[in-house]
Amino acid sequence: MIDADIVVIGAGPAGSIAAKHAALRGAKVILIDKKSEIGTPKRCAEGVYDPGLRLLGIEPNPRWIAQTIYGGVLHSPDGNSIQFDEELLPVCGYVLERKVFDKYMAMDAARAGAEIMIKTFVSDLKREGDGFILDCDSFGEKFQIRAKIVIGADGPESTIGIKAGLNKHNSNKYMLSCAQYEMCNVELPRDDLIHIFLADENAEGGYAWIFTKGNGVANVGLGISSNIKDLDALECLDNFVKSCPYTKNAQPVELNVGPDSLEGLKDNIYGDNIMLVGDAAGQIDPIEGGGILLGMYGGMVAGNVAASAIKQGDYSADKLKEYYERFNQLTLNLVPKLTVVRDVVQSLNGDEFSNLIDAASQIDLANASTKDYLKVLFKISPRTSLKFTKLIKVFI
Repeated sequence: MIDADIVVIGAGPAGSIAAKHAALRGAKVILIDKKSEIGTPKRCAEGVYDPGLRLLGIEPNPRWIAQTIYGGVLHSPDGNSIQFDEELLPVCGYVLERKVFDKYMAMDAARAGAEIMIKTFVSDLKREGDGFILDCDSFGEKFQIRAKIVIGADGPESTIGIKAGLNKHNSNKYMLSCAQYEMCNVELPRDDLIHIFLADENAEGGYAWIFTKGNGVANVGLGISSNIKDLDALECLDNFVKSCPYTKNAQPVELNVGPDSLEGLKDNIYGDNIMLVGDAAGQIDPIEGGGILLGMYGGMVAGNVAASAIKQGDYSADKLKEYYERFNQLTLNLVPKLTVVRDVVQSLNGDEFSNLIDAASQIDLANASTKDYLKVLFKISPRTSLKFTKLIKVFI
């Protein structure tokens, strides 16, 4: 039997930063990952923005940055587009090399004092006294770990929350089926802008994207609603690649497939002796599914709260509730607000997405007010204007 104060299950960015902050505050931490190589396979388009990293105390490092991004282009179904670049956006972002970034974050946790176990699967956890016993399997060897607090960071298909009794099941209501190629010979007008294709005909119930990594390399992917039967995400992606002018000569060098949740924050992300972080907690943007930074905010807060709980000898839900409250404080309750926006966005059809882009293309975005935009949008489509007004009210 191995004893630990805190066991973090899942060495993605959220889990690693949780382990790091708990270890920095003196807790005995074990960070477990079921994969033989942390960071593989990559699970997303790899985008983050600069201020978000700095809020976490992370200085951007060229070792794990593939490309600095200064904006993006939104494409509507009717072929129109609108560009947001450095004239409109005051901050830059980055497309990461997740395989490098994730290892870097895990190494940070190790340097802080956490023990890392790779290729280790947690088959079960059960309560014993004021803590959990974890049944583990590593390289064919079975053993147990006794932990006072467990932090579940095991991704969108999380089973830890279910086994601990926090959640009955993972909802498929807002799940996207995603497929993504990393490709070379991608021909973009600018290497420092990402491209989003709204309501693309090949991405029913979702969207497509091109996240440039520089030098003709990019992540090219799409997500389709998992509720639409008889649609295969990879087949849809192949159709998109064939039809998109930027990828007509592109060749794949890597393929990643998997689910992406748009559910938003789960109802129960903490309880006696347990917290969930990252995708396991639904700490994602429910509009587009991105969650690197939100998950890391959750991990940072959870790690600090867990270490505080260990020092106080109080691992109860009443104590760990502090994690939930501090996460919402740090993120200004952003995730619940974005779930409202998600519902409005998902109610838009292809024509309405086109109306939004058409209106934006008719004004000077750098100097126009929201009122100016609404006037133009109302002339194009009163119905779309009404829906856009609902989006604005979320943030007022």
